[in-house]
Amino acid sequence: MAVQKIRSGLIGRFARLIDFRIEERTRDVIRELNHRVNELEHATADHRRRLDGAEKGLGDAQGDLRWTRAELDRIIPHIAAQEAQLETLRESLVLVPRADSAETADARSLVEEIQRQHAQIRIRLAGISRYEDRLRRLEEDHLAPSAQ
Repeated sequence: MAVQKIRSGLIGRFARLIDFRIEERTRDVIRELNHRVNELEHATADHRRRLDGAEKGLGDAQGDLRWTRAELDRIIPHIAAQEAQLETLRESLVLVPRADSAETADARSLVEEIQRQHAQIRIRLAGISRYEDRLRRLEEDHLAPSAQ
């Protein structure tokens, strides 16, 4: 029994010595690994926050894009109708051999009005095109990996 006590005491002491030596040799490595894990946890939290912001921005941009598409779908038939009117008017001006000055003046004023409306529609479409291009660039910026 006394030998047993001595043996267990020596084994315990030897185990503590081994544990101390292992801890002494791995202390700096473990400390560096703990520091690195903390840095990675902070970076992951930052990435999640930025991803949430990018997803929200993308959702907003998609909503704006749907609105723009709906407006474009609404305007296109009007543009087609005006172009058809303009073409019909051009054909009628070419086919009419002679008209009195009042009819000619009316026709010219109608052509000028259609041309003015056509120019306004082109301006609106150019604005929509710029807006869609801006949305596309914003989406690309949000989807592209950041350089930070």
